[in-house]
Amino acid sequence: MARSSVGKRQREQAKKEKASAKAERRQRLTADAPPDDDAAEGGTPQQDEAATEAILAMLRSVHERFDAGEMTYDDFEAAKTELLARLTID
Repeated sequence: MARSSVGKRQREQAKKEKASAKAERRQRLTADAPPDDDAAEGGTPQQDEAATEAILAMLRSVHERFDAGEMTYDDFEAAKTELLARLTID
């Protein structure tokens, strides 16, 4: 019985470490993010284009990090979905 509780403790610790690493990756992604769309609304076309370029650059970075094996598929999909939602289509 002691073995199962040790194994359980190790699994729980691994889950916590994985969640912590995931939170750090998401925090890094949002730190690199441009301002919210609400702040960008009503901006000049140059500002809108610059924001779009920044989002596309972050999307490229997310793809590169996924290809390099630095992030899981779930993290990749979440980041990609978030960035694509920020793009404005005229």
